[in-house]
Amino acid sequence: MAALFGAQVRRLRIAAGLTQAELGEMTHVVSTRITQIERSSGARPTLELARALDAALVADGLLIDLWPYVHREAFPDWSRAFMAHSARAVSIKQYAAHVVPGLLQTRAYARALLSVGRSLRDEEHLEERLGARMERQERLAAPGRPDLWVVLDESVLRRPVGGQAVMRTQLARLLELAEEPHITVQVLPFDQGEHDAMGGSLTVLVLPDGTEAAYTEGAHYGQLIEEPEEVARFTVTYDRLRAVALPPLMSLDMIRSVREANDRGASVPSRSDRRRLAQEQLQQPGGRRLRGGGVRVPRRRPRP
Repeated sequence: MAALFGAQVRRLRIAAGLTQAELGEMTHVVSTRITQIERSSGARPTLELARALDAALVADGLLIDLWPYVHREAFPDWSRAFMAHSARAVSIKQYAAHVVPGLLQTRAYARALLSVGRSLRDEEHLEERLGARMERQERLAAPGRPDLWVVLDESVLRRPVGGQAVMRTQLARLLELAEEPHITVQVLPFDQGEHDAMGGSLTVLVLPDGTEAAYTEGAHYGQLIEEPEEVARFTVTYDRLRAVALPPLMSLDMIRSVREANDRGASVPSRSDRRRLAQEQLQQPGGRRLRGGGVRVPRRRPRP
């Protein structure tokens, strides 16, 4: 299907008398991206790009109709439906329970996440998903960009996805993006306790016509909700999470604090190294037992 999509783009482009560079300029992508699409190589086109190509080539909806089939193998049905809605949303409100949302991920962080999961087939499939995720992020800097409000569970900050170095860069990226006027980041701390959205992530999308859709997601499932009454309940849940989360400035302070702690922790021996060191100490001649903090417990002397 990707090859068919690319062939149609090439046929329409030639019929319109356009070069790849000219088509790229019309759709706000580089000419090499058009080459990749026509050759069905690299990341598959996003829905936003498919719409731009359809309009530029006057394809009367053909490319838009083909797009879901192009992505059918790359993403599960429930994920594709969410991406289609989020590509049109004028406002995106997310609660992330486990990981940094895709729109805010660094490439290394995204690769680490996409490298695991039951639906991943091979390295090519990984690169396809990774490319699509990175391309979707371009919308945050494009004309008509949505307002993005993200509430991160504290566990998102403390789980070192991809390792400490990758996580430090990701935390720095969060701080950088939070400076943008259309992006707000809050943190829901552990000490807030239980809440209505425990167990999964939640997104509320506001579409161009003012209607809303909600999306709930776990590790291996997702559900798009469009029934107004149900969406209204999820909107209330999100607003409650936003109300009890740390204010934006305090949230950024917490992100900085966690990042600084990660920097200090970079020189701390790993768990396996600590275990090996403890074993070596225990096996030393006259081995005295060690307390958890490494304090020696003196041997009792026999009474005279």
